[in-house]
Amino acid sequence: MEKWVVAAKKADFKGIGQRFGIDQVTARILRNRDIVGEEAIGEYLCGGLSYLHNPREMKDMERAVGILKEKLREGKKIRILGDYDIDGIQSVYILYSALLRCQGTVDYAIPHRITDGYGINERLVRQAAEDGVDTILTCDNGIAAWQEIALAKELGLTVVVTDHHEVPYREGEGGAREYQVPAADAVVNPKQPDCPYPFRELCGAAVAFKLVQTLYEDLGFPQEEALGYLENAAFATIGDVMPLIGENRSLVKEGLKSLNRTKNLGMRALAIRNKLALGEIKAYHVGFVLGPCLNASGRLDTAKRALELLLAEDEYRAAEYAGELYDLNASRKEMTEQGVEQAKALIEEGGLKGDKVLVVFLPGCHESLAGIIAGRIREQYHRPVFVLTEGEEGVKGSGRSIEQYSMYEEMTKCKELFTKYGGHPMAAGLSLPKENVGLFRQRLNENTLLTEEDLQGKIVIDVPMPLDYITKPLVEELKRLEPFGKSNEKPVFADKDIHILSLRVLGKNRNVCRMQAESRGGRRMDAIYFGHAEEFLAYLEGKFGEQAVRLAMEGQDGGIFLSFIYYPEINVYQGAESLQIVVRHYR
Repeated sequence: MEKWVVAAKKADFKGIGQRFGIDQVTARILRNRDIVGEEAIGEYLCGGLSYLHNPREMKDMERAVGILKEKLREGKKIRILGDYDIDGIQSVYILYSALLRCQGTVDYAIPHRITDGYGINERLVRQAAEDGVDTILTCDNGIAAWQEIALAKELGLTVVVTDHHEVPYREGEGGAREYQVPAADAVVNPKQPDCPYPFRELCGAAVAFKLVQTLYEDLGFPQEEALGYLENAAFATIGDVMPLIGENRSLVKEGLKSLNRTKNLGMRALAIRNKLALGEIKAYHVGFVLGPCLNASGRLDTAKRALELLLAEDEYRAAEYAGELYDLNASRKEMTEQGVEQAKALIEEGGLKGDKVLVVFLPGCHESLAGIIAGRIREQYHRPVFVLTEGEEGVKGSGRSIEQYSMYEEMTKCKELFTKYGGHPMAAGLSLPKENVGLFRQRLNENTLLTEEDLQGKIVIDVPMPLDYITKPLVEELKRLEPFGKSNEKPVFADKDIHILSLRVLGKNRNVCRMQAESRGGRRMDAIYFGHAEEFLAYLEGKFGEQAVRLAMEGQDGGIFLSFIYYPEINVYQGAESLQIVVRHYR
């Protein structure tokens, strides 16, 4: 069971509350997110377009825009090379539609996940040269493709790289890092060590958006036109699981407003197919409902389907594409569940359970699902996970990590095992010969400095808040902390000695428990638990006995007292509002 700990960061919560007109509870949450100082707190609470940084501060931005203006003026053929995930799809859409608006001679190519693999490759470079392309413009890839870009230059192509991934490096004497930036005509990536841009955590689509902002400004287009792509950059920021702090927070906050009134026929159709109303779409829906539909195209078919959705010019075609993506995602979900069960069986029965870094080899699994399965296994075992699959040209895999373990850095320590690798601290991709699979697992576990404490699941409670303190104004105020996501997770509240007065199991799959809960101070409200109801009931029976549970399910007091980790909400039923808590964990 996870360890519950209370965040103990100190500050003048009363003073912060008075200064910004917020509850002390909200002030505590801000401190727990390391939002300190008047400027940072003001940016966090207010956000908005004024907090977006000047794109011209990014290294090579002026050079890249200068090249594109020249190519547009001369009518040269430009090919955009993107990627097959949410970020890559949205990046291609932004650049392709923007360059069309500039009356450019432009097309795009998206690598096929299985036949091409990630990013620009030799085949795509040679194909561009054969097709008479003058300029390759990458998005969401390219920073690690120094060989492919060198080939493009040999073939006489102009290359502009826009990316956001880590810059490859090798360790020189004394452990100093020697960064290997490809020899493109311009490289726009805020992760470059000598890039002066003040925020480094943009996604690929946000970098593309910044490029369009600068290009449009130079060409005299209204900035409102460039801001039309904010919804796409926000969608990708959430979908690529970028930290929702600093500039990303303002970008997503404003982008979601735009998305909720979008004029893009494809986006509207996808929302309708998923039974989402415009005006109600939050970061959660992008990350777990809409985003996976776009991703499913690149996983099980071709990402061009998702791009066609975004480029659709009539409602009928948009609805058709949305339906196809919805169905693909349904298939993806089913295949993922099968893969997760196979992975769990291998860990439990195959001798992997003692490893601090899990390397799970699922030869028959669709390689596009490896990352999703790795994420699910990481959640269950709370340790870094690599899921490997067998392809036509060796083994491919994806990894998902925990905060204490930088995947990219740890993989760099054994990079000679790979034919290709790359990624972030929290996620990575790789290819390697089949004979290296066992050695890969061995080296990762020999090298790791992870401790047993690092591997124990831990829930950090923002505020131990009695149910008696919950009010409608406070719940409304907590909405100012949205959008929630990586590095700005939903606040965690807890209370103990909660008396369960009644209990019901609901839902056709019996996956909802509705309880009437009473606090120590006598406050009563509904508590809802979405999860494994049968597991919850078994836990209660083990602690309090079968009779206590039976009484509670009959609406009688069975003497059940629990501690809850929860989030407060306002429930609206038949026009009437009431406070309730959504239970996340119990003990």
